[in-house]
Amino acid sequence: MVNIIWACMAIIGILYAIFNGTMDQVNEAIFESANEAVTLSIGLISVLVFWLGIMKVAEQAGILRMLSKLFRPLIRRLFPEIPKDHPAMGYILSNITANIFGLGNAATPMGIKAMEQMKQLNGDRDTASRSMITFLALNTSGLTIIPTTVIAIRMQYNSLSPTEIVGTTIITTAISSVSAILIDRFFYYKRIWRK
Repeated sequence: MVNIIWACMAIIGILYAIFNGTMDQVNEAIFESANEAVTLSIGLISVLVFWLGIMKVAEQAGILRMLSKLFRPLIRRLFPEIPKDHPAMGYILSNITANIFGLGNAATPMGIKAMEQMKQLNGDRDTASRSMITFLALNTSGLTIIPTTVIAIRMQYNSLSPTEIVGTTIITTAISSVSAILIDRFFYYKRIWRK
């Protein structure tokens, strides 16, 4: 569906430029954007490699294990249907920890694995379980302490203070995460009360 929306937007834009006589400006913008995208991607690689290295060091030092233990009681309450030592619990904790450090790219594979494990627990049904919905809401809201990617982009564009976004990010993602949990629980209990 998203691909269709993007294709429609591109076609409408090109048709508008043809009828408006601004096709040369569209061509120039396309090539400039492609050039900027490559430059930005290469610039992000160094930052992502750095933070992934930090994550590896944190893992070896036991910091991730400590964080996992710290969050485990909260995660157990959020996902009561998942057995205590089930692999899904480990993937969920790893996903949340990676998101906290702003490593969305590193968090995605763990999120997919967590969903696969929860789908198995749900008997491979096509309908999402309560845990899957909660995880999706929590993952989308994404509590972040260090917004690595945003800092990297701000550094790429010569921001005078690339890390000034940290405080705002913590506040907004904390509000979005709490809101996501509250909305998830509201609709869950509303469905229970209707039965």
